[in-house]
Amino acid sequence: MLWASAFVSIRSAVASYSPGALALGRLLAGSLTLGAILLVRGERLPPRAAWPGIVVSGVLWFGVYMVALNWGEQEVDAGTAAMLVNIGPLVIALLSGFLLKEGFPRPLLAGLAVSFCGAVLVGYTMSSGGSSSVLGVVLCVLAAVTYGIGAVAQKPALTHASALQVTTFGCLIGALVCLPFAGDLITQAGTAPLSATLNLIYLGVFPTALAFTTWAYALARTTAGKLGATTYLVPAMVVLMAWALLGEVPGWLTLAGGALCLAGVAISRRR
Repeated sequence: MLWASAFVSIRSAVASYSPGALALGRLLAGSLTLGAILLVRGERLPPRAAWPGIVVSGVLWFGVYMVALNWGEQEVDAGTAAMLVNIGPLVIALLSGFLLKEGFPRPLLAGLAVSFCGAVLVGYTMSSGGSSSVLGVVLCVLAAVTYGIGAVAQKPALTHASALQVTTFGCLIGALVCLPFAGDLITQAGTAPLSATLNLIYLGVFPTALAFTTWAYALARTTAGKLGATTYLVPAMVVLMAWALLGEVPGWLTLAGGALCLAGVAISRRR
């Protein structure tokens, strides 16, 4: 639900903040929130064995992914971006099957296929019909691939460190990667409307700090492939949120696409 809401907040905030500044502001807000919780809980630095996965996920998923997604959504319409970013769960399934030795269970592959078709249908019907630049398509594909690699890299790290540790230090590393955009963030924060800044803070506290931590908690308790498939709930939730919050009444094809996403997730979770 929080990741679905992030697409709505990004669409609003990116009008006032550049892609890099928005990513840095979001990561700083997330790092402050997570750091405070880490101190209250009395958790320390992760053990050395967890750091390779934390660094890879921090650089790719928290850093590169967020900048590429923000930038890509400026270059292509929201529907096209949603279709391309939903390559991510397929990347997770392939990498976890080969690298983490999770295999390729038939229910997972069937569920991924059904959900991906649903995501494509949702994206197509929600597309504004505008032109999509080659740069925008490349950025969205880059976001999907870095998201997939970063998510898989977290799995071995979670065998050595807690979900809170992995998320906190991954977020901090992502913020360090985005530090070159600090000047833009300072300049734009002075001119951005309050609503855009509040959206930036919301993105950091909830879709980043809370959602990434609960993701890591779940990832420690299931396979990366199956958990990646559950993110196909996001397109269906985006449709419902746009309907409830923005008054964007979905057509029958959009609803059918959302239903396919839900059905595919259900299939993927079967034993």
